[in-house]
Amino acid sequence: MLEQKLVRAVEMRAELEQRRIRTAVARTLWQALQGDNFIAFIQGEAYARLAFDGSAHLKTLTADRYSFSVDKDEFQVVDHWNADEPRPVTTLSGGESFLASLALALALAEGLSGLSSGHTKFTLESLFLDEGFGTLDPETLEYVVSGIEGLSANDRLIGIISHIPELAERMPARINVKKTVGGSSIEVS
Repeated sequence: MLEQKLVRAVEMRAELEQRRIRTAVARTLWQALQGDNFIAFIQGEAYARLAFDGSAHLKTLTADRYSFSVDKDEFQVVDHWNADEPRPVTTLSGGESFLASLALALALAEGLSGLSSGHTKFTLESLFLDEGFGTLDPETLEYVVSGIEGLSANDRLIGIISHIPELAERMPARINVKKTVGGSSIEVS
C-alpha cells in the first residue's frame, strides 16, 4: 500500500512538471501574441523571404554584383564587388535602383502564388514595367533586357512601356501607339 502511494506520488510529480512546462510554453506564446510582437515577427520573415527571392533576380540583372539583405526592417544591398559590403539601397545609382526595384517586383510576383490557399492556386503570369529604362546606361540596359528576355522564357508575359526605340526593337512583339490630331491608334508588330 505504501509502495503504491510512493509510485503514485512520483507519477503526480512528473505530471505536475509536464503541466508546468506546458503552462510556460502557453505563457510565452501568449506574450508573443500580445501587442506588435507577432506582427513584427511575420513582417521580419516576409522581408527576409523577399530579400532572398529578390537576390536571385538582382544577381542575374547585375552580373552577380548585388544581392539583398535586411537590417532592422530596412533593405540593403550587398556589393559583391566591394568585399560583400552591405550598404543602404539609397546609395545605388538611378539605373541600379531601377534594377533593384525590378528584382523585388519579380520576387513579389513569384511569391504571390505561395500565398494562395486551398485547392485554387494562382500565379501572376504577366508583369508590366513602365519606364525607368531611360535612367540606364547602355551596358546596364543590356543586362536588364537580357534578364527580361530570360524571364519571358518562363511562360511569363513581361510588358514594357517605353519611349526608347532601341529597347522596343529588341522585344519580339510590340504594340505601338500613334498619336494624331484625330486621336490615337495602335499598330501591332
